[in-house]
Parts: sequence; C-alpha cells; structure tokens
Amino acid sequence: MEQIRGTRPTVSDYRRVYTGGFTYFFTVVTHRRQTILCEDDIRSALRDAIILTRKTHPFEIDAWVLMPDHLHCIWTLPEGDVNYTTRWAMIKRFVTKQCAKKYQREEWLNKSRIKRKESTLWQRRFWEHQIRDDVDLQRHFDYIHFNPVKHGYVDAVKDWEYSSFHRYVHNGLYSVEWGGLGEVDEDFGEP
Repeated sequence: MEQIRGTRPTVSDYRRVYTGGFTYFFTVVTHRRQTILCEDDIRSALRDAIILTRKTHPFEIDAWVLMPDHLHCIWTLPEGDVNYTTRWAMIKRFVTKQCAKKYQREEWLNKSRIKRKESTLWQRRFWEHQIRDDVDLQRHFDYIHFNPVKHGYVDAVKDWEYSSFHRYVHNGLYSVEWGGLGEVDEDFGEP
C-alpha cells in the first residue's frame, strides 16, 4: 500500500471498499460549548442512539472523534440516500431524552428553544461537508484524528481514547506514532 508522510497507507485505500452513497464530514457541538460529551452517561447514550438510528437509517461511520464539547465524524450513507439531517435529529433526540434529567439547564431555555422543543444539550445546527475526493477524505481523516492534539488535550493522537484512530492503527492505516506534536505537515489546518 502507498504511504502518505511515510507513516501509513492512504485512507483512500480503505475508502475504496465502499460502494454506494455520499460521504460527509460533520461537526456537532454542545449548546454553549458544555464540556459533557466525554462523560460516561453521554457516551453511553450516544452509542445507543447511533445503534438505534442505524437500524432504521443505516450509515457507515468512517472516522470519529469525541471531544468534551464537540464531535467530528465522517459518515458514508447508502446509495441514493442523503438524509443525514434525520439521522442527526434522531441521535440528538435520543441522547437528550436519556440525559436530560442531569444535563438540561432550565435557565438556558428561551422562547425559541421552547417553541422548537429543543434541549440545552446541543447547538441547534451542525456543520456538514460533502467529501469531494480521496485527497479531501484523507485531509478530513487527519483533521479528525489530530483534533485532540490541536485542542491541547493530549500531546499525541494515540493518547486520546475517544477516537477511531485506534481502529485504524489496528488495521494498519495509521502508525501508532502518527500525530504527535510537531509531526504534522505545515499545511495541515482546518478542513
């Protein structure tokens, strides 16, 4: 397999096993940037929400990182299916229902949130980007996996446990040593 930066095969080698729908990069953020997403109960609810959602609205999770106040992920949807909005609504709703007693902040509810039946766990919207090609996919994979280092939570990607990075190390697509401070190319930045 071809190596990028001399450390791992390209993600495009991995990506080619898929057929079908479009691939998207997402950023989902907590309301008011609450640092709650790595809490055990939130992580458990998020995992359950994804399992439940995938039963009726399947998708592949290509990459993932969970940060305290946001998450980044890459999904591939089935051929002809572009309805990621319903999937995110289902996931966010499930997590909210499971965790509202502990995390709902009544003082943060305003007329707009009440009218829309929104919780105080999530920001209203999320950011999405349709992956254009293998280079774009590789760039977003790297961005996702390097995010804990970028935000100063760890000095090396391998030290952040809430990431698909470890799966790709196991599968030989990343070196366990990839992504330490000072090891990323100069042009690496926001996707």
